[in-house]
Amino acid sequence: MTENLIDIRALKKYYPVKGGVFKRHVADVKAVDGVNLEIKKGECLGLVGESGCGKTTLGKTILRLHDATSGRIYYDRSRSVVEEAEDGFNSDNPSEVRRSIELLKKIDMTRLKGKGLAAMRKKIQIVFQDPSNSLNPRMLVKSIISEPIVTQHLVKARELEGRVVELLSTVGMANEHMMRYPHEFSGGQRQRIAIARALATNPEFVMMDEPTSALDVSVQAQILNLLMNLQENFKLTYLFVTHHLLVVKYISNRIAVMYLGRIVELSATKELFEKPFHPYTKALLSAIPIPDPETGREKIILSGDVPNPIDPPPGCRFHPRCKYIKDMCREIEPELENADSDHLVACHRWKEI
Repeated sequence: MTENLIDIRALKKYYPVKGGVFKRHVADVKAVDGVNLEIKKGECLGLVGESGCGKTTLGKTILRLHDATSGRIYYDRSRSVVEEAEDGFNSDNPSEVRRSIELLKKIDMTRLKGKGLAAMRKKIQIVFQDPSNSLNPRMLVKSIISEPIVTQHLVKARELEGRVVELLSTVGMANEHMMRYPHEFSGGQRQRIAIARALATNPEFVMMDEPTSALDVSVQAQILNLLMNLQENFKLTYLFVTHHLLVVKYISNRIAVMYLGRIVELSATKELFEKPFHPYTKALLSAIPIPDPETGREKIILSGDVPNPIDPPPGCRFHPRCKYIKDMCREIEPELENADSDHLVACHRWKEI
């Protein structure tokens, strides 16, 4: 059984809303609201949903680009560490209990500060959506790629240029490209540079924040194939955030569907596309264009708009737009439960629809 690299427990990220003359705290935007999620070592987990559902916020909170409001993010919580911590908690010796608390602190990314957080940065990286904005236009490619290497003191000064050349070659670019500026490249080449920068610290986990959405379709395929090859060669783990379902179908091992700050369905990619359980997932999949107009697949049109994340509806958050609604859907929020082997769904009526 594959162990988890990242284990997320009851994660919340709220943004305060201030109003009035004195700018008092009046409400919160509940961008991520109680997410439980496991990312397995070596997998590519796709994260999909409508714009504004909290996908990117969740990813950036995992990476500690945003601080979590509450919850825990455990990194590489191996069974041995957990068992050792649990043994300490079961002990009557106060020193053993304190040691167990310190053990869990070391692997809980929400508690890391200073040098501990800086060390964790080596292991977790991100590729942003638009390389035009994520690459400094005033820096040469050589400086862009070498910056994280220098910051983390990974190689000696005389070895730095060789490391940059190696990274460029890894993403399919030539040596001479390192003495150019980002504006001199195409969109696909700029994204390759961004990927090379993400690989510079030899990470274990990389978040892909819609890395192909700003690219032409033909270039998208090249970048996706590159990412898959890199994952295999360097044993990487990906969180792939996107709204493009066909892209996530191509690259992901599992898919998590997000709606209004919550995970509503999680399954292996093939099973999710063949047999979705949640009505929201069914609506998303029905929107995928198909080349044969004679197929006659039903297209599910959702009524209304996504509710305001400042004041999400009680009960199931999808109930204002769901045609299968019952009284319990308005009152009780469904939790993720096993609908099939390794297929989780948060819906009261998934067995009936």
